[in-house]
Amino acid sequence: MSLAAYAILRRNRKMDMIIDRFEGTLAVVELEDGKRAEVPVAVLPPDAKEGDCLTLKIDKEKTEKRKKQIGQLMNDLFE
Repeated sequence: MSLAAYAILRRNRKMDMIIDRFEGTLAVVELEDGKRAEVPVAVLPPDAKEGDCLTLKIDKEKTEKRKKQIGQLMNDLFE
């Protein structure tokens, strides 16, 4: 991911991209800043196709929930 794309993701907590093409097990996507990146096909929805728009989003609520769960598991393990 380019630095500009990373900045978009950090600022907006989401980033849109378009699937440009598939190359074997990778999808080449165009990011908001016009740069291209490769994404493993395995992480895309099964019906994804060239031209589809995708959104990469940071989910703060789920992140915090997982951090708490992991913290509790670690506390339980080391008590």
